[in-house]
Amino acid sequence: MRFRHRAAAVLTTLLLPLTGLVGLATPAHAAAASSSATATYTKTQDWGTGFEGKWTVKNTGTTTLSSWTVEWDFPSGTSVTSAWDADVTSSGTHWTARNKSWNGTLAPGASVSFGFNGSGSGSPANCELNGGGCDGGPSVPGDNPPSAPGTPTTSDVTSTSVKLSWSAATDDKGIKNYDVLRGGTKVATVTTTSYTDTGLTAGTDYSYTVQARDTADQTGPASGAAAVRTTGGTGPDPDPGSKINLGYFTEWSVYGRNFHIKNLVTSGSASKITHINYAFGNVKNGQCVLDDAYAATDKAYTADQSVSGVADTWDQPLRGNFNQLRQLKAKYPHIKVLYSFGGWTYSGGFGQAAQNPAAFAKSCKAVVEDPRWADVFDGIDMDWEYPNACGVTCDTSGPAAFRNLMQALRTEFGSNYLVTAAITGDGSSGGKIDAADYGGAAQYVNWYNVMTYDYFGAWAGTGPTAPHSPLTSYSGIPTAGFTSADAIAKLKSKGVPSAKLLLGIGFYGRGWTGVTQSAPGGTATGAATGTYEMGIEDYKVLKNSCPVTGTIAGTAYAHCGSNWWSYDTPATIGTKMTWARNQGLGGAFFWEFSGDTGNGELVSAINNGLK
Repeated sequence: MRFRHRAAAVLTTLLLPLTGLVGLATPAHAAAASSSATATYTKTQDWGTGFEGKWTVKNTGTTTLSSWTVEWDFPSGTSVTSAWDADVTSSGTHWTARNKSWNGTLAPGASVSFGFNGSGSGSPANCELNGGGCDGGPSVPGDNPPSAPGTPTTSDVTSTSVKLSWSAATDDKGIKNYDVLRGGTKVATVTTTSYTDTGLTAGTDYSYTVQARDTADQTGPASGAAAVRTTGGTGPDPDPGSKINLGYFTEWSVYGRNFHIKNLVTSGSASKITHINYAFGNVKNGQCVLDDAYAATDKAYTADQSVSGVADTWDQPLRGNFNQLRQLKAKYPHIKVLYSFGGWTYSGGFGQAAQNPAAFAKSCKAVVEDPRWADVFDGIDMDWEYPNACGVTCDTSGPAAFRNLMQALRTEFGSNYLVTAAITGDGSSGGKIDAADYGGAAQYVNWYNVMTYDYFGAWAGTGPTAPHSPLTSYSGIPTAGFTSADAIAKLKSKGVPSAKLLLGIGFYGRGWTGVTQSAPGGTATGAATGTYEMGIEDYKVLKNSCPVTGTIAGTAYAHCGSNWWSYDTPATIGTKMTWARNQGLGGAFFWEFSGDTGNGELVSAINNGLK
C-alpha cells in the first residue's frame, strides 16, 4: 500500500494545474427567464482570494438571436477584474456583459460563452438576459427566482421508504411546486412541503435536496442536503457466514494506469468482491481532506467509459470516481465502499490528528457525508503508517493514540457506518504491532486490514532476496517475525478477534537485479526495473515477463535472467485463503485492483479460496 501512493504523489503534483482548472467547477444555473434563450453560470476556478467565472448563452428559440446582453448582481466585495469574449461594465454591484461584434448572432440551438476573472467569493444573483430572465421560462424583467427551501428533515424511515419535510421557499410572485432530488436526480414534483420516497433498498444510504419553482417556472437554488440510511439489510457488517473480499481502488489509477471503476465490471471482479477501499484522502492540519478533486468528483466520463453507459454532462452535480462508484453500487448493490485516509505518503498528519481525536473524527465525517456524495460511502478506513512508530516520518504519539483515534471515529460515525483500519504486519518482537494498542482499539473497529506484504524488497539493494509476502517462516528468513502467520498470531494474542482480521495480498511483485542464485537468499546489485517504480511490478506483467520458478513460505518467486521477483499467483493465493479460513479470519483484502489481469484472475482466486 505504501509504495503505490509514494510513486503516485509525483503524478498528482504534476496534475495540480489541471485540477485547479476543472476540479473546482461547480455549475449553478442563474435563475430568471427568457422565452428564447438561456444564460448559465459556472465557477471554473477558485484560488481563495479570487476566481474564474464563465457564462454560457444558448439560443433555445426557433429564430436567430442577433445580439445578447447578460446582467447580474454581485454581493458587495465581489467584482469582475478582467473579462474576455464580452464587454463587461458595472454600475455599483450591478454588472452588464454585452456581446462582441463577432459573437452576437446565435442561430437556434447555438451557444456562446464568455469568461472573466473576479475577486471576492460571491455568486451572481438576479440574472437577466436581453431584459428578461435567464432560464428559458416565460418571466418578465424584475421577476426574481424563488429562494432555496429549508434543508429537508427525515422521518418515518423504513427499509424501503423515507418521509421528507422542509420549510417553504419564498418568491415575489408565488411558489408553484417543488422538485425532490435523490442523489442529484429528480424523483418527484410536489405542490406541498413534504414527500414520501418509496421503493428504496434496505440498509442503504441516500441523500436528498429540494428545489422550488415559481409561477413563471423559474427554478431557485437547491436546499441543503439531508442524508438518511434505510433500515434493515445486512447492516454495516457482512453476513457472519460469508467472508470479506476487499480491494483497494487508487484515486490516481485513472491517469497513467488508465484504470477506472468500469474495469471492475469488465474484468468480472465486481461480482466477486464485497467491499472497496477508495484510496486515499489526505490528512492535513489534523483533519481529513479530499485529495485530488478532479479525479474524485470532476473527471467527465463518456458513455462507453462509464459504468452506467450514460455520458456525464457538464452541469451534473457529481462526476469523477465518486459518481462511477455510485453507479457501480447501483449495479452491484452488495458492494460496500469505504473512504480510506492516509497511506504511506499521507500518514504524516495523523500525529496532529491524535492530539484532538474528536475534532479529527468530526472533520472525517464531514468529508464522507458531503451532500454531493453522501450516498457513496458506507464507512471510513484509516491507514496510519505507523502509530507510535516510523514510516516516512517517525510518530511519537504514544501507544494509546491509535486506540483513542479509533474510539473517536466510532463515536462520531456511530454503529451504522463501517470503521476499519489498515495496520502493520510486523510480527517481530518489539516491532510495530507492539508499539500501539491494537488490541484495545479492536472494540471500535469492524476489522483490521493487516498489511501482510512488503516484508522484504529492493530497498535492501544488495539483498538477500526474499519473498515480500511470506505466509510462514522458513530457514534463512532475513528477519524473524516478518510473516503473515507471526503477525496474525501476535494480534490474536493481544485480544483481537480472528473474525476482525483480514489477510493482506499484494497484486504486485518486488524484485532485484544482478542476481545469479535462483533460490531465495541470493545477493543482488539493486532494484529490478518496474513499469512505474524500480523494484515493483504488477502481477499482470510478471506472470508473462518472469514466470514462476519456485515457491517459498507460501509465496511464489521467479528467477529470469539476472532478475529475481517474488509475487503471489492464483495457486499461492489459494493456499493462503485455505490458511485464512482455518485461522477463522474474516477474509482477505488486496492492494490493488489495477495489478490484476484483465479478467480478474487474482480476485477470482481470493473469491474461490474463501468459499
